[in-house]
Amino acid sequence: MEEAHALLRWKTSLQNHNNGSLLSSWTLNNVTKTSPCAWVGIHCNRGGRVNSINLTSIGLKGMLHDFSFSSFPHLAYLDLWHNQLYGNIPPQIGNISRLKYLDLSSNLFFGTIPPEIGHLSYLKTLQLFENQLNGSIPYEIGRLSSLNYLALYSNYLEDLIPPSLGNLSNLDTLHLYDNSLSDSIPSEFGNLRSLSMLSLGYNKFSGSIPHSLGNLTNLATLYLHNNSLFDSIPSELGNLRSLSMLSLGYNKLSGSIPHSLGNLTNLATLYLYENSLSGSIPSEFGNLRSLSMLNLGYNKLNGIIPHSLGNLTNLATLYIHNNSLSGSIPSEIGNLRSLSNLGLSGNKLSGSIPPSLGYLSNLATLYLYSNSLFDSIPSELGNLRSLSMLSLGYNKLSGSIPHSLGNLTNLATLDLYDNSLSGSIPSEFGNLRSLSTLSLGYNKLSGSIPHSLGNLTNLDALYLYDNSLSGSIPGEIGNLRSISNLALNNNKLSGSIPQSLGNLSNLVILYLYNNSLFDSIPSELGNLRSLSMLSFAYNKLSGSIPHSLGVLDLSSNHIVGEIPTELGKLNFLIKLILAQNQLSGQLSPKLGSLAQLEHLDLSSNRLSNSIPKSFGNLVKLHYLNLSNNQFSRGIPIKLEELIHLSELDLSHNFLREAIPSQICIMQSLENLNLSHNSLVGLIPSCFEKMHGLLRIDISYNELQGPIPNSIAFRDAPIEALQGNKGLCGDVKGLPSCKTLKSNKQALRKIWVVVVFPLLGIVALLISLIGLFFKFQRRNNDLQTQQSSPGNTRGLLSVLTFEGKIVYEEIIRATNDFDDEHCIGKGGQGSVYKAELASGEIVAVKKFHSPLPGEMTFQQEFLNEVKALTEIRHRNIVKFYGFCSHVRHS
Repeated sequence: MEEAHALLRWKTSLQNHNNGSLLSSWTLNNVTKTSPCAWVGIHCNRGGRVNSINLTSIGLKGMLHDFSFSSFPHLAYLDLWHNQLYGNIPPQIGNISRLKYLDLSSNLFFGTIPPEIGHLSYLKTLQLFENQLNGSIPYEIGRLSSLNYLALYSNYLEDLIPPSLGNLSNLDTLHLYDNSLSDSIPSEFGNLRSLSMLSLGYNKFSGSIPHSLGNLTNLATLYLHNNSLFDSIPSELGNLRSLSMLSLGYNKLSGSIPHSLGNLTNLATLYLYENSLSGSIPSEFGNLRSLSMLNLGYNKLNGIIPHSLGNLTNLATLYIHNNSLSGSIPSEIGNLRSLSNLGLSGNKLSGSIPPSLGYLSNLATLYLYSNSLFDSIPSELGNLRSLSMLSLGYNKLSGSIPHSLGNLTNLATLDLYDNSLSGSIPSEFGNLRSLSTLSLGYNKLSGSIPHSLGNLTNLDALYLYDNSLSGSIPGEIGNLRSISNLALNNNKLSGSIPQSLGNLSNLVILYLYNNSLFDSIPSELGNLRSLSMLSFAYNKLSGSIPHSLGVLDLSSNHIVGEIPTELGKLNFLIKLILAQNQLSGQLSPKLGSLAQLEHLDLSSNRLSNSIPKSFGNLVKLHYLNLSNNQFSRGIPIKLEELIHLSELDLSHNFLREAIPSQICIMQSLENLNLSHNSLVGLIPSCFEKMHGLLRIDISYNELQGPIPNSIAFRDAPIEALQGNKGLCGDVKGLPSCKTLKSNKQALRKIWVVVVFPLLGIVALLISLIGLFFKFQRRNNDLQTQQSSPGNTRGLLSVLTFEGKIVYEEIIRATNDFDDEHCIGKGGQGSVYKAELASGEIVAVKKFHSPLPGEMTFQQEFLNEVKALTEIRHRNIVKFYGFCSHVRHS
């Protein structure tokens, strides 16, 4: 009665106990009365007491906290595998004193393993795998002397393995893999003489492999891979004559491979890959006649491949890739008729490919790339009808490609990249209907591209670049509807680009650059909505640019006209290179909509007018090159928004005005080239705060004054500064600023002695002329007083003699010099556009207040007057006059 009520209480605690189909037989009625023995999952002994609970994989969801373990003194078997039970494993589980089998695996239990499990002295099987248990393994488990099966894998257990587990002399299987166990493997494991399975992989074990493991003569599987074990492999492992699987891969083992491993004649699998093993491959491996898998890849093995490996007639997989093996490939490898995978890539193998490999009729993958193999490709490889992967790239193979490779109808990947193969591409390649990747780049292939390649409808990538292929691109390439990568660049292809390429709707990369293609770019390419990388550079193409692109490189062609405004709609464009064409006209502000753009190169064209302010919206830009064009006006202040820009080249244009101080906000800038323009004024002193700026070139402008005290300017060669009017500073080839200062003081004396008296005379004349005009105005009739203010003579009169009126008019027209009316800023001041009440439009230069140590105000004035008189702009008329006011001094 107590057992039945205990089970019902636990059922009630389950979250899904109201599910009618779940444990529906668990109820007390006239049939069951007080006994649960007929309930699903419950078994009783002859005395009617529950001795087995088996509720595997029925969707239980809840905890064990309400399970009364003490109510089941006769329970020997408890299996709750594969449910959704969670929470801690209650310590009361240690009260089931007769328990022999406990399986709580594949649930959601968390917390630590209760040490009370160590009280279950009759326990033979303990399975807690695939939970979320953490903490360390309780040393009390070492007291379970009857235990023969312990599985704690796929949890979050950590710390070291308790040496007490070495007391489990009856243990047959120990699974601890896929945890976070650390420290060294206990040498006490050498006491587990009954052990047939030891699995400790995917942990954090360090130290060396215990030599004592050589005592485990019944061991069939030793699984230690994916740890951090180091030192050499103990030769004592050669004593494990029952071993069928030895996996030591993905560790840090070093030293040579013990020859004693050649004694393991029952070994079927040997994994030693991804270590730092050195020395040669033991010839004794030829004794391992049961071996089906041998993987020694990614080590530091050297010497030759032992000919004795040809004895391993049961071998299905042989991987010795990425070592430093030398010599030739033994012809005896052709005896391995069971071989399905052969990987010898990434070594220093030389010589020719043995024709005997053509006997490996079961071979599915053949990797020989990245060696120094030479001579021709054996035609016998055409017999490998099961082959799906053939990779011979990065070698020194020569001669023509065997036509027999066209027989490999199961081939998915054919890689002959980077060799010295010559001759034409076999038309038989059109038979390879399963092919998804064809890589023939970097060879010496000639002739035309076979039209039969259009049959390869499963092809995803076609790489024929860097050869000497000629003729036109076959229109049949347009049949390759699955292709995503097409690279035909660096050949001698001619003719026009086939319109059929517009059918390749999955195309992501199209490289046709450096050929002799001509005619216009087909408008059908605009259908390629998946295209993200396109390069037609170095051809003879003409016409307009297609729209749907992500990366566009059309440099070094003959493209003419304006850049289409539609480019501003390419929302995913990252790189735009249109350099070295014949593009002209003004840049569209819509290019500022390319929010993802990181690289923009429009250099060496005929682009003109101003640089769009909208370029300041290209906030992801790292590289901007507008050099060798015909841009005029000033550098847009909005470029300050390009805070990620590392390289800016505006050289060889017609830019004028001063360098805006806002450029100093671009703290990521490393390279700045403003040379060969007409920039004026001082170099902003804030350049001294641009600590990331490494290289500067401001040569051949009209800049003056001291150079900033920063690394870029101090380390600049004189060639990067020459060709300006009056730069000074501590750079070889420039005059010292002290010398310039003394010259200025001399000029100041001349100004005082000569100019001031002259100004007095001029002032007297102006006063007399003013009295004369005042007298004349009194005699003018009303018509004369209302004469048109748009008349140039009248404007000159107003500006010259009615300074107060004009000043108030300028304040009104510029809204007290509001930035809205600013059309440029320089080192000495700002220029404003003012529309007077008369409708006349003038430019007003407002000077900054002179600071001590700067050039004299008079010199600034003369320079700025000269600059203003030379400006040619449809909104600016000639220079008329100036005024000074304390409000703006």
